[in-house]
Amino acid sequence: MPENIDTLLKESRLYRPSAQTMAAAHIQDYESAYKKSIADPEGFWSDVAKELEWFTPWSKVLEWNYPWAKWFVGATCNITYNCLDRHAKTWRKNKVAIIWVGENDQERVITYGELYRQVNRCANALKRLGLIKGDRVTIYLPKVPEQIVAMLACARIGVIHSVVYSGFSAPALASRIQDAEAKLVITADVGFDRGKVLNLKQVVDQAVANSPTVVRVVVLRRQTPAAPLSGPKEIDWHDWLKDEKAVCEAEQLDAEHPLYILYTSGTTGKPKGVVHVHGGYMVGTYITTKYVFDLKEDDVYFCVADPGWVTGHSYIVYGPLLNGATILTAEGKPDYPNPGRWWNLIERYGVSIFYTTPTAIRLLMRYGEDWPKKYDLSTIRILGSVGEPINPEAWEWFHRAAGGDKPIMDTWWQTETGSILITPLPTVPLKPGSATRPFLGIEADVVDSAGNSLPANAGGFAVIKKPWPSMMRTIYKDPERYKTYWNTIPNCYTAGDICHKDEDGYMWFMGRADDVIKVAGNRLGTAEVESALVSHHSVAEAAVIGKPHKLVGESIKAFIILKQGEVESPALIQSIKDQVLHELGKIAVPSEIDIVPSLPKTRSGKIMRRVLKAKELGQDLGDISTIED
Repeated sequence: MPENIDTLLKESRLYRPSAQTMAAAHIQDYESAYKKSIADPEGFWSDVAKELEWFTPWSKVLEWNYPWAKWFVGATCNITYNCLDRHAKTWRKNKVAIIWVGENDQERVITYGELYRQVNRCANALKRLGLIKGDRVTIYLPKVPEQIVAMLACARIGVIHSVVYSGFSAPALASRIQDAEAKLVITADVGFDRGKVLNLKQVVDQAVANSPTVVRVVVLRRQTPAAPLSGPKEIDWHDWLKDEKAVCEAEQLDAEHPLYILYTSGTTGKPKGVVHVHGGYMVGTYITTKYVFDLKEDDVYFCVADPGWVTGHSYIVYGPLLNGATILTAEGKPDYPNPGRWWNLIERYGVSIFYTTPTAIRLLMRYGEDWPKKYDLSTIRILGSVGEPINPEAWEWFHRAAGGDKPIMDTWWQTETGSILITPLPTVPLKPGSATRPFLGIEADVVDSAGNSLPANAGGFAVIKKPWPSMMRTIYKDPERYKTYWNTIPNCYTAGDICHKDEDGYMWFMGRADDVIKVAGNRLGTAEVESALVSHHSVAEAAVIGKPHKLVGESIKAFIILKQGEVESPALIQSIKDQVLHELGKIAVPSEIDIVPSLPKTRSGKIMRRVLKAKELGQDLGDISTIED
C-alpha cells in the first residue's frame, strides 16, 4: 500500500457564507455541533432517530461486534412509513412530492397523497404475485416515476429491491439477477437517450433466459401502439396495478431488515452486492439531506442522478421523501437537446437546491458560460457535487455559472457508506476542491497503513474510525469481502481513497489508492494532476495514469478532452505541460499527452483509469459491464 503520498496542489481561496445563508441554516455553528456529536455519537444518532416514527422503540442504539454493526437494536420501523404515511396524514398529502420531466419534455406531477396510493397499489400487486418479506425483486427501469414507486412498494412489504441501471447490458443484468436470485423483474419496453430509443425489453429477455429464479416480468409500456408481451411470464404494468386497492399497511420490520441490495463495481472488478437496511439507512439519509442541503418546506430539490446509483437511492428517493421535500427529476442528458437543458429546468421550476457531479459540470464547462447566462437561476440557494473530487477550476466555474454567491456542498461518500460522510454545511467557509469536514457524528481521519494519524498536508488513507447508522451491513453472500473494508487498516473503515488534511482540518481527496502514480520516489494522486490539467483554459476533462518507466519507476500519461472550438497542436500540448509545471512542479508534468474524444466512465460518471491503463499496456480490460460507452 502506498505510503506518504505527496501533496502538490495549493489552494488558498476561501468563500465565507452570506449573512442570509447563516441566518437561515439548521446548523449555525458547525464546530460546537460537531464537538457535541462526537462526544456522544450514540446520543446524537438517537436524537436524530427520534425525529422519525418507529413502531416500537430500540433497547440499544448500537451493538458493535467489530466489524459487524447493528443500529437501533430491537426497534421496528419501515422506511416507507416515514417517506409516505407520515406526510399523507398531514397537510403535506396535497404537497408535490415528485415533478418528473421526460426527455421529450413530457411532465408528470405527483403529490404525496397520490404517491402513497400508487405505492400501496404496487405493494398489493407484489403480494398478489406471492412475494413475501425477504424475497428479491430486480428493477430495470429508465428514470421514470414508476422506478420510485416500485422501490417504495418493495420496501413497504419487506421485499428487498435491487435496482439495476437501465444502461447495463444483458450479461451484466443477468449476473445481478442471478446473484440476488430475484423472483421478479420490473422493466419497461423502452428508454430514451439523446433522441434514440433504447430497447430495454430485449435486454431483459436475454437476461431472464439465463436466470431460472425469475417467475414473472412486469413491463411498463411507454410506446404507442404498445408492443405485444412475449409470453405467459409477462404482465403489463398498468394491468397489474389497475384493480389493486390503494391501501396497504407498511410491514413492521426489524430495524436491521434489509432494504436493498445495490451492485457496485465502480472503478474496480467484479460487482459486489452492497446491503443496506431500513433503520440505520433511514436515519442517515434523513439527517444528511436535511442538514447538508439545509432543506426547507418550500424548496424545489433537483438531483440529477439516476436511482440506478446510490446517489439516486439516497438523495432522489429516500432522503428527500423522508424530509417531505418536492423533488424534480428529469430523464435525459445535460446537453440534450442543447446545453441549456438543466439551466432551463432550474428556471422553469424555481429549483432552489441543485445536486450534480463534477463530470457533468466539466461537460457543461465545455460549452462555456453563455448557456447558464441565458436563464434566470436566482432561485438557487444551495449547490451540491458528488461522485469524485471536484477540481478547483470546475468548482469556480460552477460557482460563477450558478450566480456566484451560492455555497457548493462538495460531498464525499460511497455506495457502501449509504449517506454523506464528509461535506461542508452551508454555514462552513468553503475552499474550492475540498470536501471540507466530517458530517456530525462521523469521526474521519487521514492515516498511514498502520492506522497512525498523519500530520497536516501529508497524503494518506481516508478512514472512518467509528461505525455510523447508514453503513452497509454486509456484501450479499460474501461476508469475507465485507470484512476487508474494516481489516485493511486496523480498527478503521478504509474507503480506498487517498486524502490529505490541511491546517484547518479540511479534507482534500486525491484519487483512489489503486491509482497512485509513483514517479522518481514521489507518490502522486491522480486527482491533483488532473486538476492541474483542467485548470488550463483549453482543457475540458482529463485523466492520468502511470506507465512503467525504467529510470523513474512510472511516467505520467494524460488523456485530455479539449473544450469546444479548441484545436490540437504541438504548441497547445506544450502550453498544457507548462500549466502543470506552474501548478504542481516538474515532477507532475505528464511525459505524454493524448487528445481524445471521450474517456471511459462508469455510468455514474466516474473515470475508469484502470481501463485506460489496461488498454495502454495491452492488458485484459477485466469487468467493464459498468462502462458507459
